[in-house]
This record gives sequence, C-alpha cells and structure tokens, in this order.
Amino acid sequence: MAETDCSPYVAGMTASDRPVAFRIDRPAPDRAEAAARREAAVARIRAETGIDEILIDALVEGFYARVREDDVIGPIFAARIADWAPHLEQMKLFWSSVALSTGVYQGRPMPKHLPLPIDARHFDRWLEIFEATARDLCPPVAADHFIVRARRIAESLELGVANAHGVLVGPGERYRRPDPSWTPES
Repeated sequence: MAETDCSPYVAGMTASDRPVAFRIDRPAPDRAEAAARREAAVARIRAETGIDEILIDALVEGFYARVREDDVIGPIFAARIADWAPHLEQMKLFWSSVALSTGVYQGRPMPKHLPLPIDARHFDRWLEIFEATARDLCPPVAADHFIVRARRIAESLELGVANAHGVLVGPGERYRRPDPSWTPES
C-alpha cells in the first residue's frame, strides 16, 4: 500500500507514531553480552541450588540405572536403546540445559517421544523413578529444582503424545492409550 493509500488514521501519524508489530529502537545485544548474561544466570542457579555437572552426571546415571530395571518403562527403553553411552551423554546435556540454563543441549525431544507406545501411566512411572532418584542423590534444594522441571517436561511430553494420537487433553485430564479390543478366541 502506498503512503497516500493508507487510512486517514495512519496517514495523520508521523513514522515514529505508527503502530508496529515490534520496534527496534536499540541495537540487538552482541553475542558477548548474551553469553555474559547466560553465564551469570548459570552461576546464579548453581549458587542457589548446588547443581553442577557432577550432580547432573550422578542423577542421570542413577536414574537410568533404575529405569533399565523397571518393569513398566524399562522395556520401552530397552527396545530402542542398544548403546546407552550416547543416550546418557545426551541426557546429561539435556539436564544441564534444563536445570542450569546452559543451552548445551541442541536436540528436539518431542519428535523422539511421539511414536513411542506410552501414555499417562508411563509418564507417572517415569516421574516416580525420577523423583525417588533425585531425592536419594541430590540435596533437597537441588532435588526440588530438578523435580519441578521433570514434572513440566512429563506434562508437556504427555500432551504432545496425546495430540499426536489425535486426542486433545483438557485441564486435569490425562492421556490413556486405547486398550486393544477384546475378541473371543476362535
């Protein structure tokens, strides 16, 4: 639309008065400034929670050792993970990003979970094991920090899995995979 074709409301405004979706009135921060802000945030979280890479390593290793032994979710992992070392390394990066805001994890967890045969029961079991492991291995403040984030992750993944199966889960509802229909034996 040409300047003369605009509405009288807009035509009467100077360029700086016109409504815009966003306004860039100062230069974007440079990478060094952004990195310094992230570093300060990570340091603050470390100081407040006591979480560091050594604790993340212990939590991830301890949690997945329990997962592998679990009758409910263990088989789901076992069917998909032959070499645990790369998976554990990715999970350590993931939890560093989630718990400390380090930004070191670059993966996309949702697409990996969508095709899995899982529902609310599996997420509940995952959380039970995670919470027990965090409480056993972490100081209380760190355990709480991890657990709050784990609950958000489980809820988000459950909603994504439900949506991928064409189910819209409302507030307070949980996703349950359809049980196979019963058929009489021939």
